[in-house]
Amino acid sequence: MLVDTSSTGKPDGMTLPTKEQIREALKSVQDPEIRLSIIDLGLVYDVDVQLSGRVEIRMTLTTPACPYGEILLTNAQKAAAEVEGVVEVQMILVWAPPWDPETMASDTAKDTLGIW
Repeated sequence: MLVDTSSTGKPDGMTLPTKEQIREALKSVQDPEIRLSIIDLGLVYDVDVQLSGRVEIRMTLTTPACPYGEILLTNAQKAAAEVEGVVEVQMILVWAPPWDPETMASDTAKDTLGIW
């Protein structure tokens, strides 16, 4: 999934977003069923910000049969595209390594799902 938010590339004088800013924006994207963010769930594996303002986000889903997969990818792409300095967002869905609840990024998520 690729969204080009600018036909001319990064505007002159615009600062590049940081990985932290992108990850912060992705915290607003929640799994509709679990009601936890994709960051807290550990679904986002990598964020790469290029000098052009292009952002690549590698993420997975809790399962290949996740009924909310398309929604999560679309919402993540939209959230990242709203960060100042982002000119393009590419979502890359990966299955390796498979998602493991033990690697969730927050204690809140682990508490909510009863994983310790």
